[in-house]
Amino acid sequence: MRSNPSNLEVLYEDNHLIAINKRSGDIVQGDKTGDIPLSEIVKRFLKAKYKKEGNVYLGVVHRLDRPTTGAVIFSKTSKALPRLNKMFVAKTVTKTYWALVQNKPEAENGKLIHWLKRNPRQNKSYAYPKEVPDSKQAILNYSLRQKLDNYYLLEIQLETGRHHQIRCQLAAIGSPIRGDLKYGAPRSNRDGSISLHSRSISFVHPVKKTPLQIVAPPPADPIWASCI
Repeated sequence: MRSNPSNLEVLYEDNHLIAINKRSGDIVQGDKTGDIPLSEIVKRFLKAKYKKEGNVYLGVVHRLDRPTTGAVIFSKTSKALPRLNKMFVAKTVTKTYWALVQNKPEAENGKLIHWLKRNPRQNKSYAYPKEVPDSKQAILNYSLRQKLDNYYLLEIQLETGRHHQIRCQLAAIGSPIRGDLKYGAPRSNRDGSISLHSRSISFVHPVKKTPLQIVAPPPADPIWASCI
């Protein structure tokens, strides 16, 4: 887990936003573990960078699972936060993910539609082909981007945002993500990560009203390196 603000990889920053390349093990916002969240580390980074004496404002806009890596956006102003929140709710933000899977999906391009039911005790979601009690519809689109020696690189865009959605839906078609033991991968990654990466986020800047695309390099790993 990260604890040193100097270790942050800043992908983008202006007066209203800051985007970080999240590492595996970082939690975006505080939880029951009591571990220092990425949001607090970013606050410390900004406080030191700008030599601020008082509290630093930082709004959490969205989250990534702890073992997932990639682009995460935070709001630096109270003006930008509600606008960003509305954009995420209205689905005017395009989030693109990369996933490494060992088993190739039957179709190289496709749309997955499932009904997901969350089990809070297990912190896990289960996919069903039809609606069941307490389930929510989950939709994603994927395409085969590259074939590697032992894995396939899928590019994914979400139409909905459900708990563990990508992990659960890919596992449901027999293509669990590399390292994701919870959803059926045969072995873990050495660093405890799963090979799911928030590759890019595209949207119109909430204040400047200009198009913005934030791209996150994948982790320093030989398999990920072969994807670039």
